[in-house]
Amino acid sequence: YTTPIKALSNQKYHDLVAIYGADRVGLLTGDVSINGDAPVVVMTTEVLRNMAYAESDRLDRLTHVVMDEVHFLADPSRGPVWEETILNLDPSVILVSLSATVSNAEEFGSWLSTVRGQTDLVVTTHRPVPLDQFMMVGSQILPLYEEPRRKKSTTSQHQPRDREVNRAVVAASARAEESGRRQGPKRTDVVMSMRKASMLPAIYFIFSRAGCDGAVRQLLVDRIRLTTDAERDDILTTVDAGVAGIDTEDLGVLGFRQWRRALGNGYAAHHAGMLPAFRHIVEDLFSRGLLKVCFATETLALGINMPARTVVLEKLIKFDGEGHVELTPGQYTQLTGRAGRRGIDTQGNALVLWHRGIDPHGVANLAQTRTYPLDSTFRPGYNMAVNLISTKGYVEAHRLLDRSFAQYQAASTVVEQAERATRRRRDLSELERELASAVSRVDRGRGRPAEGLSTQDVLDYAALRRDLTLEERRAKKDASKDRSVETSKLLSSLSVGDILALPTGKNPQIAAVVRSDSHHRDPRPWIITEDGWCGPVATESFGNVPVLLGHMRLPKNVQRSPKRNARTVASMLRRQKVDRPKQLKPKARGGSKKAAALRDQVHMHPVHALREREDLARPAERVIAARRTLERELESRAPETESLSKTFDRILELLGELDYVETDGGTDVREGDITTTRITSEGRRLAGVHHEADLLVAQCLRRAVWDDLDPAELAAVVSTLVFENRRETGGGDDGVPTEALATAMSAVYRIHGELTADEQRHRLPLTRDPDPGFATALHQWTAGAPLDYCLRAADASGASLSAGDFVRWCNRVIDLLEQIRHTGYSDSVKAAARKAVPAIRRGVVELGASTG
Repeated sequence: YTTPIKALSNQKYHDLVAIYGADRVGLLTGDVSINGDAPVVVMTTEVLRNMAYAESDRLDRLTHVVMDEVHFLADPSRGPVWEETILNLDPSVILVSLSATVSNAEEFGSWLSTVRGQTDLVVTTHRPVPLDQFMMVGSQILPLYEEPRRKKSTTSQHQPRDREVNRAVVAASARAEESGRRQGPKRTDVVMSMRKASMLPAIYFIFSRAGCDGAVRQLLVDRIRLTTDAERDDILTTVDAGVAGIDTEDLGVLGFRQWRRALGNGYAAHHAGMLPAFRHIVEDLFSRGLLKVCFATETLALGINMPARTVVLEKLIKFDGEGHVELTPGQYTQLTGRAGRRGIDTQGNALVLWHRGIDPHGVANLAQTRTYPLDSTFRPGYNMAVNLISTKGYVEAHRLLDRSFAQYQAASTVVEQAERATRRRRDLSELERELASAVSRVDRGRGRPAEGLSTQDVLDYAALRRDLTLEERRAKKDASKDRSVETSKLLSSLSVGDILALPTGKNPQIAAVVRSDSHHRDPRPWIITEDGWCGPVATESFGNVPVLLGHMRLPKNVQRSPKRNARTVASMLRRQKVDRPKQLKPKARGGSKKAAALRDQVHMHPVHALREREDLARPAERVIAARRTLERELESRAPETESLSKTFDRILELLGELDYVETDGGTDVREGDITTTRITSEGRRLAGVHHEADLLVAQCLRRAVWDDLDPAELAAVVSTLVFENRRETGGGDDGVPTEALATAMSAVYRIHGELTADEQRHRLPLTRDPDPGFATALHQWTAGAPLDYCLRAADASGASLSAGDFVRWCNRVIDLLEQIRHTGYSDSVKAAARKAVPAIRRGVVELGASTG
């Protein structure tokens, strides 16, 4: 039973153990190995792929493979492993592929029949728990569709098709648009409205980790509690047992007290940035019905079994790593698929929140569309090449690549790609005609100001405006970041008794500091406001910088029991004579020089002087957008003569130059040499490196640039090939803890430069640049430093990791170190890798591995 993620593997393992018993079920995820010779074994797909290449004896008894969430085959980074596995499984093995979101199932099934023999396609539109669609506009939760006129039973078991959008939703959305409202309802109001409508428990999808954490803080600030006393006691008992293995000091770093309080109240966040132990507790509590609301990123929709009565979508746009894009119908179906608990709910609810620009008809189309094609991301790589040559030989390797789903789709989609490009060109031509017509009207109607005006002038003007908008956004983001730094600096400098003006709404509130927090990386001093609210505040609590107004004397015992003294302090505050500001506005900032220069260019452009400039700019912006779309379409088209086999041959040519493969005729892979291509001893080592930078790892090992490093230094330099900074910021402290590590990292950069030059020469995809952002933090952790110190080291290097990110990257480095331990050339590098693994796998990292 194969799955895309370890958490889902763990869950399926426990489900199957409950049915068949622990002695008949095994689990293999890379981190965990339990009863691997059992009749039923749950594993990640990478483990099965590696077994196939190693020709493991365990596969001799294999009769069936279940591929859960098979649409993961389309994932750009890890999807190719699934296709590799399908192609390498013995033909006698029966394959069962499961997915809720594949609309081109006939195409996928036809390919499977071609490569694996007779394949039956089973499709059902029946949903065990019917799903109702809602929109929340303002404070109203409204059905998305009009009630059908025929009996409800005729449609209750199926998704709605071509149903009319509820006129009440359309009207409410229109009123909200006209009122000038931009944002959707407040998260606290959404939760309380769902509680009143008996729609809890709910998974509330917010496509940002910070947004999920912020939602929890919002409910805490608003003092929301959704649990009974008995539920709260049960939750807290589970939480305390679950963190028993974590040091008290580390729990302080992780914000444990606030997290525990929120859980006790019945809500929590769930995202990849959390400590795995914390995430495991959230999943356990939610599956037991003790948590009422889980604020989650889309990671939760990958198959983890956390069904709810209601799924909330705060927005229908998410960041895909490069830009903000609309949800696809497949993603919408995947997310809302969590709604409705079998055997508990008579119906599930999908609730979309209104905000400015959202169209109820668009939401209805998204909910009703069943177009989510499965597209292959399969491509040959270095490790795959040596493994295919080793296990199948050159001729059979070519046949396997030619049988891939990627090649199958490429052969049948050339016409479709050409047709799409033709449509894009046709649309562009129409938009260019509209622009030319608009320019002509202005030219004829205005006389001298527009004399000699051309469409290119207008396009240049529109491009300048777009560049200015993008630059202003960047400058605004930088200003917000500066305010956060200033706020953090202020919070860390506060003393007990300091009086602050808080930037809350139009009229600032006055507050007194009752507990300082000057020594923490992320200061969270306690305050009491003039209206009696008491609690900790953090940098994220404020969109603007608070102002220090003065100082006051406080009762002696206020630090020990701030909440007990909240009323007294609030009363004292109200009597204080301070120069209360009327409004706290963000400090004026000059903005970027680039934005100022672009603004001058816009204002000086002749089109800007025209009264009709907006009538010209709008069609010009549409032309620019259409041109960019066409360019992307053309770039995405693979050359019609290109095939995976040709890419494979170019890989072999490079590997031949580097002595990882050889032929009797030399290093060239030609028609006459195809039967004599084989891997060398270096190639056998490369075959054991399963990593996106596999050839770079192999070259570093082969050239001994990691020999004589101690375990901490080896772990740090290996992290440069694993770590990818999610944040746009980079740089930071370039200092490296030891001279030996600095030398080793320089060698990695040098070898990477040589490799990418070779890849360019052979027209191959370039190996990703090494990233040093995690090296210092991991070096300190492996050497025994505490978690808080290591997180600060990562912050200084520009990485700014959460504890969950830290654990995840540690486990990724451990995985590569385990491979180096077996594939390294020297005893010293093998020994360092062997010693580094337990040094990293301690504390929160060890607990993260054990909980999945």
